[in-house]
Amino acid sequence: MRFAVPPSPADRLAIAVVTEPERSRPLPPGQREDAMRHLLQTAGDAGVGLVATRPEGDVERLLGQAWPFPSPFRVTARTVPLADGLDRVEARARRSLERMGLPRGDAVLVQNASDLAGAEGRALWARLTALKERGVFRKIGFVATVEDGPTLIARRFQPDVVQVACNILDQRAARGGVIEDLAGQGVEVHLASVFAQGLLFANRDSLPPELAAHGMALSRTRRRLAEARVDPMQAALAYALNLPGVAQVIASVASAAELRAIVAASHAAKPDIDWDALALDEAPAAVTSRLRLHVSNAA
Repeated sequence: MRFAVPPSPADRLAIAVVTEPERSRPLPPGQREDAMRHLLQTAGDAGVGLVATRPEGDVERLLGQAWPFPSPFRVTARTVPLADGLDRVEARARRSLERMGLPRGDAVLVQNASDLAGAEGRALWARLTALKERGVFRKIGFVATVEDGPTLIARRFQPDVVQVACNILDQRAARGGVIEDLAGQGVEVHLASVFAQGLLFANRDSLPPELAAHGMALSRTRRRLAEARVDPMQAALAYALNLPGVAQVIASVASAAELRAIVAASHAAKPDIDWDALALDEAPAAVTSRLRLHVSNAA
């Protein structure tokens, strides 16, 4: 008699590779490629199947030099801003695939949902739809904040994928029904900022002056996690992976060691926690966008 094997949490994990100096020590060129190969091999071995990319920096090129063969990964790319022009947006999306050495991508996402709200929004969407119809990308979608009104944009454009931020500290996308509504429309929801840009790992002493007002609330959240004997990373992943309607949870990683910690934390049992009590009273989206902290695990 055969029993069904339950899916691994890693099946829903995606990675976004980061190379900021605060997150990883600079390496000579040859070692950078080796480190990327090691990271991707670790991801493949763990069952991670999706890599989320963006056009800034050198990550696309490094990925292109490091894919295992055969590659188990699907890849999402982001557009450049619409202000660069429609031709530039389309050409750069194609260029992303070229830099990564890929014949096609899983999805291309409008980097800023506000681009779709402007006068050229329809023309931009038509360009991406044409790329999908030609088989350059299998899916199209957009990246949005709660303030963008992603459910209304989704009803208008009928995307395949929407990436939205949601985490323990900023639960608005879940509490407000955004994720549930998107999933109900048949949209594949990708969750980003699950570690709140590092704010979840910060302590009061390490906060810059402009964030000092949030120190007490952060300390309260960390104390509640400590009382429940839950590591912040485990709590963040448990919250994200157990949200109904979420297809993929994107974790930014700077090294294979970070990824191993994330995969291990994702397999931890779901803690019995009052999630609502962990959220900051004031939505921290604008706060976390200004915060870039070096943390030992991941941000």
